[in-house]
Amino acid sequence: MKSWCKNLLAAGLSLAMLSACSSSDVEEEPVSELTAIQATVFPEVSWSASVGSGVGDYYSRLMPAVRYGKIFAADRYGKVIAFDEATGDRVWTKDFSEEFRDNALAKNKGARIAAGVTAARNKVFVGGESGLLAALNIEDGQVLWHIVAGGELLSKPTVADDVVVVSTSSGSLEAFNVDTGDKLWVYKMQLPNLTLRGTGSAAYEAGGFFIGTADGKVAVVVKNNGQAAWEQAIYNPTGGNEFTRMADVDMTPLILGDNLYAVSYNGNLVSMELRTGRIVWTRKYSSFNELASAGLSLFLVDDHSRIYSVDRRNGLELWSNSELTNRTLTSPAVYKDYLVVGDFEGYLHFIDRSTGTIVGRIQVDSSGLYSQPLVVDDKIYVQGRSGKLAVVTLP
Repeated sequence: MKSWCKNLLAAGLSLAMLSACSSSDVEEEPVSELTAIQATVFPEVSWSASVGSGVGDYYSRLMPAVRYGKIFAADRYGKVIAFDEATGDRVWTKDFSEEFRDNALAKNKGARIAAGVTAARNKVFVGGESGLLAALNIEDGQVLWHIVAGGELLSKPTVADDVVVVSTSSGSLEAFNVDTGDKLWVYKMQLPNLTLRGTGSAAYEAGGFFIGTADGKVAVVVKNNGQAAWEQAIYNPTGGNEFTRMADVDMTPLILGDNLYAVSYNGNLVSMELRTGRIVWTRKYSSFNELASAGLSLFLVDDHSRIYSVDRRNGLELWSNSELTNRTLTSPAVYKDYLVVGDFEGYLHFIDRSTGTIVGRIQVDSSGLYSQPLVVDDKIYVQGRSGKLAVVTLP
């Protein structure tokens, strides 16, 4: 398959957009088969539970949250479940398909939860393709408030003090009071004619929300008034058609000290000054995944599921691994001395973060893993497409 068709498919563009990639003029790109490895670590599933019906084959970045002694998780169809972190026992279940059957969700064909889960300020926040943003009580799951935002919510809400913000598919960053749901401000971003399906969550630092845009920029929006402090392009789109000009920054800017790191689709990996937005260095990579970091290294999964380690001081490549090419890898996460990524067949791979060598793997859910693994203390939390929620540990 031509590279741009494969990339759009992996990113979850609508079927209408994908119709340009007809079977008559493209060939399928090969998916790397798993080969034998010299395993040095032997991960195991120490606990698992079912979270509703999962997300099926839909685009989603739903992932669990662990806080307040509980594990919070959701499925696409409206279930939000809390488990006791210590025992794994179910504490409560909330079903949005029942809660809002006669209003906002009914006319939008169900909950379609795709944004979350975020746990903060003694609340659980989830959002969905219907525009729903809801805050739940962490103790019993009761809905404290809910609103309908100005577009689809496809990434986790971000909470900073008394404000919760969401990035919408219509190109806006919307802020609400964390306790009441009252709208505080809206920051509008330019939306190109053609974008990837997805948005990145905002990062928060020093009174500002840092957000990637669909037209290849990073902006910082002041929490108190919703005004932009600065906006900087990290890639200037070029090309003869809208596909080659796509430059979405569909990830959460990674803030480390005085620097910010971001990557765009079809574009660049950059280091920027946090205060001014000045670009420190630029390297050519294309990705719609989150970045991870440990020490002086950045870790990146590109749009073909190739994995890279880059020196964050200067952007020099330290190692690369193409053994999992086109396996629709999740965003990477750092766990102890390893980098962990999931794939479309449900395998969780352990990679030595010093060398890039695959040193262990375990199949968690044969339906596939789709969102970034969550690392909390010595545990890795992963959620499969079938709805399986699992904790993976190293013995």
